[in-house]
Amino acid sequence: MDKLQQLKKHLKRGQVYRRAELANWSNSVDRHLHALVNEGTLQKLSHGLYHYPEKTVFGKTPPTEEVLVRGFLKDDRFLLTSPNAYNALGVGTTQLYNKKTVYNHKRHGDFTLGGMTFSFRVKPHFPRKATPEFLLVDLLNNLDNLAEDPKLVLEKVKYRASSMDKRKLLSSVKEYGSARTKKMLEPVMSLQYA
Repeated sequence: MDKLQQLKKHLKRGQVYRRAELANWSNSVDRHLHALVNEGTLQKLSHGLYHYPEKTVFGKTPPTEEVLVRGFLKDDRFLLTSPNAYNALGVGTTQLYNKKTVYNHKRHGDFTLGGMTFSFRVKPHFPRKATPEFLLVDLLNNLDNLAEDPKLVLEKVKYRASSMDKRKLLSSVKEYGSARTKKMLEPVMSLQYA
């Protein structure tokens, strides 16, 4: 069996690989990557990032956003979200954004991976899953970046906050809220905990 075939044995469909990872199984990684991309086995997603697509009756499937981000970061500790998630809170946000935000511990900046742009933000703390309480705090942290009128949204946020689980909201505010967010929610929080 030649070296290219040996490298192929390590690949799993649906996974994303970094060049450095594939170099562990190849004595000539660049030549092998070039061959695998040319024959259609791997798809190049960005510089040094490759995908081994799954095959379906409809053709090859792109990687899921989670698999793509996990492969890029080489880490499972991240939260993938979008400003579109704020729309479910019922606070007057209705815009649709073509933007994905990735809270993580490693990378900061905007990166295009597999034709999609992700905004990576290094944060010391973020939950494993975006709860309504976290989303409300995150919305306030990013209020100036939204297309809606901040004053109108803030009024609705205060009303929405008063109907949320008090302990969960307080925990999210303390853990994830910026100083400005804490100040904006202070009137609501002091009424709830007076």
